Amino acid sequence: MKKHGILNSHIAKLLADLGHTDIIVIADAGLPVPPGVPKIDLALKLGTPSFKEVTRLVAEEIAVEKVTAAKEIETANPVQADFLKERFSDQPIEYISHEAFKKATNRAKAVIRTGEATPYANCILHAGVIF
Repeated sequence: MKKHGILNSHIAKLLADLGHTDIIVIADAGLPVPPGVPKIDLALKLGTPSFKEVTRLVAEEIAVEKVTAAKEIETANPVQADFLKERFSDQPIEYISHEAFKKATNRAKAVIRTGEATPYANCILHAGVIF
């Protein structure tokens, strides 16, 4: 049995398989998942697990080159926007419209669905390299 890190076997495999510029999505409970994109559903109930908790854990496991978020998060959900700015202070954050964000999820390796129930609590993590 794994001693630390992410224990969910689907997420652990997803992260191990990422290459430079691959993307994954951390999503709130309401973000639509495009057909053909695998969904790893962690939602247990509204709010559990939270967007912050899942994003923190995933970001600890991979090199993140860039983050993409919906620009609407800044006004509709400043708490989550501030979290992204704090957690990814060393990476650029690109803000695009929510409609463009949903289209961008089409090329994700997977969407990790949380139980988050606040608006626009979604991000795209762009895999970097460790060298």
